[in-house]
Amino acid sequence: MGTRKVNTLLNCGAKVTVVSPEISERLHNLADTAPLTLKSRPYRSTDLEGVFLVIGATDDETLNQQISSDAERRNTLCNIADRPDKCNFILPSIVRRDDLVITVSTSGKSPALAKKLRKTLESQFGPEYGDFLKLMGAIRSKLLSQAHEPEVHKPLFEQLINSNLIAMIQEDKIKDIDAFLFNILGEGYRFEELMNLNTHKAG
Repeated sequence: MGTRKVNTLLNCGAKVTVVSPEISERLHNLADTAPLTLKSRPYRSTDLEGVFLVIGATDDETLNQQISSDAERRNTLCNIADRPDKCNFILPSIVRRDDLVITVSTSGKSPALAKKLRKTLESQFGPEYGDFLKLMGAIRSKLLSQAHEPEVHKPLFEQLINSNLIAMIQEDKIKDIDAFLFNILGEGYRFEELMNLNTHKAG
């Protein structure tokens, strides 16, 4: 659980410090390239000094209470995994497909249900949705660079979204995608060129 939360925070641009007597090999490897500090020892109250947000991912109820109390004294945002009564904010379950972010929250009533729904969404929304969103962003940027009113583009995007374009991306049918884009948008809209355009802009 702790490793997954660390990954989520890093993906959001956070600088993360992990304090634990046992640290996974995955986190050690991650610390080589990510803004991640590892402290292989038990928690101390002083670990919260200068911290914006703390997450406790432990089965030790005494330790959970200490972390929560220390955070309260410092007016620090605190979330204790699966213990909503010891939190002053709730973390939603997150499904991320590049720029597509889907969140699920049960307001702390049932973390197990939130986890189940997250897994369902993960199976329903695969990596092709991230690629589809990149494609839509590139198409939108290219259309907006032309002398058109944004309202003119609305029917085009509705056709793209309501088509089987996502399925074609999932099945890597590049020729079919290019033919479909040509029928809807005309010349100059090829899948690989649009995806490369999106990548160059992001870089």
